[in-house]
Amino acid sequence: MQPVVMAYALYLAITVPLTVLVARTLSRHGKTFLEDVFQDEQALAHSVNQLLVVGFYLVSLGFVTLFLTSDDTVLDARDVFEMLSVKVGTVALVLGVMHVGNVLVFNGIRRKHLNHATARPVPVPPPYPGYPAPAPHPAP
Repeated sequence: MQPVVMAYALYLAITVPLTVLVARTLSRHGKTFLEDVFQDEQALAHSVNQLLVVGFYLVSLGFVTLFLTSDDTVLDARDVFEMLSVKVGTVALVLGVMHVGNVLVFNGIRRKHLNHATARPVPVPPPYPGYPAPAPHPAP
């Protein structure tokens, strides 16, 4: 087997399980987070979680696949490891950035939901003692 083909096989053997591990971790912990946010709507929490995970898989595995090829000359084991270190390191950094992006999305969803849940109308103060209550204004 040619060294470059061995490098490609090792690259896929490392990056695909790494992608699956990160996606499962995001799914498991994201589900808990979203269930807390959407307390009364568990089905919505599950759906949002699944959509985010599918999007993560599509983008991550798409990047892994597009980043597979190389123009480097791979003649020996040293070249294989050097190529793998650059490729796997780049994939790990991209997965890390995507993970941070997912956390920011989760946080934005949580913040928006909490702001919406805590928004209450400002109560009208009671009239002063001895003064009559103001007349209600007709609706426009």
